[in-house]
Amino acid sequence: MATGAPTAMSTEAILTLTQWLSPAYPVGAFAYSHGLEAAADAGQVTDAATLRDWLETTLLHGAGWNDGLFLAAAYRAPDADALAQIDATARAFAASKERLLETNLQGNAFGAVTDAVWQTDLAALCYPVAVGRAAAIKALPQDLTATLYLQAFISNLIAAGQRLLPIGQTEGQRLLRTLMPLCVRIAADTAPGSLDQLGASAFMGDIAAMRHETQHSRIFRT
Repeated sequence: MATGAPTAMSTEAILTLTQWLSPAYPVGAFAYSHGLEAAADAGQVTDAATLRDWLETTLLHGAGWNDGLFLAAAYRAPDADALAQIDATARAFAASKERLLETNLQGNAFGAVTDAVWQTDLAALCYPVAVGRAAAIKALPQDLTATLYLQAFISNLIAAGQRLLPIGQTEGQRLLRTLMPLCVRIAADTAPGSLDQLGASAFMGDIAAMRHETQHSRIFRT
């Protein structure tokens, strides 16, 4: 289904991806904490050290790893039927109602804007699938797409942590820099896009997302 082979890394490719995955792109990332708000409320995440542990687990054993696989699989999807199956699987792996809401609404927002500006045809795909499909259509480098997607994912959670925890800007940026090699590694490890490698054992994050659905007072949608 990809419309062209991956291009060499170019200034245009870098600028396109940083635009798609910047906080300014209207996907509403600021509204989602991925269950982190419930974890902070329960005292499971209290400072930079516990936030780092939480994010590392999410990347390696939760949505970070699986999103990398879904993005890569969508990038490599040979046809519309394969893409639809990847999207359905990605939705099935959302561990709670709020996780499904998050990936669905972000995917819809990303697709609507990207279709209008770049003349893609993303329809109603969930978020990692939409990003992978868009990058394939525009023949953007898969590895860079996946790495920047994971960076944006973690950046948003760090920003959420700064609102919920006593973490300042410098500490937040130090944490992001610390986690960047992990984003690069996961992008490389998930590059073949084999959905046989799907799995999740970040159970505390999944439970936090479920608990957030009924949290009485909250800032974020998830």
